Amino acid sequence: MEKITIMVLKYKNISIEWLGHDGFKIMGSKTVYIDVFKIREQKEKADILLITHEHFDHLSLDDIKKVIKEQTVIVAPKICENNLKSIKNKKLFVLPFDKIEVENTKIEVYPSYNLNKKFHPKEDGRVGYVLEIDSVRIFHSGDSDFIPEFKELKNIDVALLPVSGVYVMDWEEAAEAALAINPKIAVPMHYNSIVGTTEDAKNFAKALEGKIQTFIF
Repeated sequence: MEKITIMVLKYKNISIEWLGHDGFKIMGSKTVYIDVFKIREQKEKADILLITHEHFDHLSLDDIKKVIKEQTVIVAPKICENNLKSIKNKKLFVLPFDKIEVENTKIEVYPSYNLNKKFHPKEDGRVGYVLEIDSVRIFHSGDSDFIPEFKELKNIDVALLPVSGVYVMDWEEAAEAALAINPKIAVPMHYNSIVGTTEDAKNFAKALEGKIQTFIF
């Protein structure tokens, strides 16, 4: 039987597990999943599922079914509405700059878009999230470049940032974004699946050495 090693980032009373690509499981007083894609069946079911946009590697119906229960609340941008019609759970469709509270959990919605690429136009309304769970603020940027709105982020404990380039910012731009956001911990994502390599994550961490603590899964 294949041995599976699971790495978890522990921060205060929160645990963060990378599920690959842009997918994460965040556990505290609530269990939150973000952008699940090509994952194993999960024992701990979601209280909240966050989806950043409609692309197949962020909104995967097969993977969503592996994490939801009847009471799971799904939060997604309006561009996802048609893709989620077959899912019967409670759904909240959001726009950039919305602020909502779900299951006693605060969620701030931020824009997520490309500046010099055509894959994620600003006008489509794709998003990232600041999730505040047990007083810990976690930012998931979604598929974004280093956009001006990142400079408005405040008091971020953990920032989850893509580093692969091609569809999103590369590791150099991600390091600049991390410096602007100034989280307690910066975590690279969006590599080793579709595009990007571990080398991108390592370069990101090296660029921030002595400036911001990083964690590579």
